[in-house]
Amino acid sequence: MQEEIDLILGIARQSMSAAIEHLTNELAKVRTGKASANMFDGLFVDYYGSSTALSGVATVKVLDGRTITITPWEKNMIKPIESAIFEANMGVTPQNDGILIRITLPPMTEERRKELAKTASGMVEHAKVSIRNARREAIEDVKKAVKNGYSEDLGKRAEATVQAFTDEFTGKADKVFELKQKDIMTI
Repeated sequence: MQEEIDLILGIARQSMSAAIEHLTNELAKVRTGKASANMFDGLFVDYYGSSTALSGVATVKVLDGRTITITPWEKNMIKPIESAIFEANMGVTPQNDGILIRITLPPMTEERRKELAKTASGMVEHAKVSIRNARREAIEDVKKAVKNGYSEDLGKRAEATVQAFTDEFTGKADKVFELKQKDIMTI
């Protein structure tokens, strides 16, 4: 019976950890005042009829704080990459010189920074909902185990452990958001 509880706790911790990992990956795509190759992680390009990640057809480099270059591995991929950037509506204008695509990020306005911070806040709240859902499922499973003969005292202890996981990962989500918000609001 203890193995079952340990498994429940392990799954809960793993789910909460996955929520934080997903949050970190999603926040990396949110633009700050600085150029970042992560901005293009979710961008897909039509590569001979199949949708392929940009990283699979080109090299993305950050030249300085506001300039990114995208160098396709095949010259005929410049147009599809350029159109994918336009279609993604990222708020940037690619400049195609026939060899590579240069993107200069315009300085962000205060209004845009606040909008991005609000978007990031929504992502954090979504991660917290995932964490709370993992907590709810784990506690339900522990209660079922208690109903099936597991000790009530140990059940309460397991529930307290799940709550400790929840507090830990909610705190991590808040810290990740704090750093990203600072990044976004810094001029």
